[in-house]
Amino acid sequence: MSWIIIAVGIVAILLGGLWLLQGLGLLTIDPILCVSNCEPLQGPSMSWAVTGFIVLLLGAVALAYGLKRRKRPN
Repeated sequence: MSWIIIAVGIVAILLGGLWLLQGLGLLTIDPILCVSNCEPLQGPSMSWAVTGFIVLLLGAVALAYGLKRRKRPN
């Protein structure tokens, strides 16, 4: 079970970091697969930066919890 928590934490850290960097305007990625009218993010977006920061923090907490739980003897 701890490996699932660790994997979710790593994915959340990566995704949150991406959203944070895009929200701050430090990273720009063009849309790859669009189903409808996809437009690239234009300039910094505080809502995406805050969302990315929160997801990044939750991922770090999940990763720390998963690693701590993994080291505990059964």
